[in-house]
Amino acid sequence: MTNSSSDKVFNIVNYLLLAIVTLLVLYPLYFVLSASVSDPLYVLRGEMWLLPKDINFDAYKKVFMNEDILNGFWNTIKYTAVGTAINVVMTTMAAFPLSRKDFMGRNLIMGFLVFTMFFSGGLIPSYLLIKELGMLDTFWVMVIPNAVAIWNIIIMRTFFQTTIPIELQESAMIDGCSNIQILIKIVLPLSMPVIAVMVLFYAVGHWNSYFNALIYLQDRELFPLQLILREILIQSQTDEMVKATSESFVKQQLSVEGLKYAVLVVSNIPMMLLYPFLQRYFVKGFMIGAIKG
Repeated sequence: MTNSSSDKVFNIVNYLLLAIVTLLVLYPLYFVLSASVSDPLYVLRGEMWLLPKDINFDAYKKVFMNEDILNGFWNTIKYTAVGTAINVVMTTMAAFPLSRKDFMGRNLIMGFLVFTMFFSGGLIPSYLLIKELGMLDTFWVMVIPNAVAIWNIIIMRTFFQTTIPIELQESAMIDGCSNIQILIKIVLPLSMPVIAVMVLFYAVGHWNSYFNALIYLQDRELFPLQLILREILIQSQTDEMVKATSESFVKQQLSVEGLKYAVLVVSNIPMMLLYPFLQRYFVKGFMIGAIKG
């Protein structure tokens, strides 16, 4: 069956709109990459908008020679790895019993969990709690307070309920499996799509997190990369600039301009490398709850 002229026009318009949206999304990424290998002077003047000008890798050399950036990068890797592991384990351990119809009180517990999505104590009570727990200026303050996300529990619980037949779990129980054995040997192997989604969601959240570090950390040795990047982008050592001569001020501005683009590229590479490994599971896991048609 051939498409009518109206269908062809509709498809052409759709493709054009998708192409425009794709360009709008990709151009900022391409600009940052080009700016990171261009002479900062051309970037500041606005003369570099597509192709790199006067290509050099001085900014990347400064990134890998800067101890604060390298230390922040390593801290972020640790926070992301440990935090994501804790998140996935906690979310799974909460979602599995809440997905079981034979778990008494599950609706009441789910109600309490959902309540916390809309109402919280606020920043000051949270800070006082963290202080009383002795977690200020420690590694654990970056991974424990956000150990679980209620929305992700709901997603995983829905996956368990709609994808894994309860009859399969009941047959395993008849064969003598405990609840932990059912979870480890049956449920988890069949739940790779949703686990991949959880890993990606939590990992990206930890990788981009800076607010908790800004509030709870004072020791620079514990600063994540995003907090170091914030200092480069926003603060740029204002006090030193005020005292500097005009010539040194310009040099420092050029140095910061090139450095911030290089750091942006370096800081995004790990998450970009993570996605291809999870892509095969991501679409299926992300469409949990979608209506089939």
